[in-house]
Amino acid sequence: SDTLTDQQKKCVAPNVYSLAQAYLNSEQAWPRAIYLGETPIGFIMLDIDPEDIDKKENAYYLWRFMIARDYQGKGYGKKALDLIIDKCKEDQKSVLYTSCDMEEEMPYRFYMNYGFTDTGVFDDDEKVLKLQLI
Repeated sequence: SDTLTDQQKKCVAPNVYSLAQAYLNSEQAWPRAIYLGETPIGFIMLDIDPEDIDKKENAYYLWRFMIARDYQGKGYGKKALDLIIDKCKEDQKSVLYTSCDMEEEMPYRFYMNYGFTDTGVFDDDEKVLKLQLI
């Protein structure tokens, strides 16, 4: 896909792979395309039943998130994440987790600027981040 930089392609699975995972894990995955009008500009997928997170945390896990290169830096990622936060709150979730690659500071910096905190934990060479919602 030409929608991401080479570096970004290392950080997120191709959307077709994510959709296959969603199909195979339909009770767990919540995939959505991100549109600007009629134009698809990104993809997001939640894990709505994360097995690695204590149920007491009442959390969702942001499993996949990408915005096409030509639409990055324009606020669309933040707006998409705002909608995900709305869904989390509607579903009465207290926490949203994600993990990200640490190379070249992105997307780590994006998440930290949004309000996530660094848990200090690594999962498969990715830093685990947490956003407290309540």
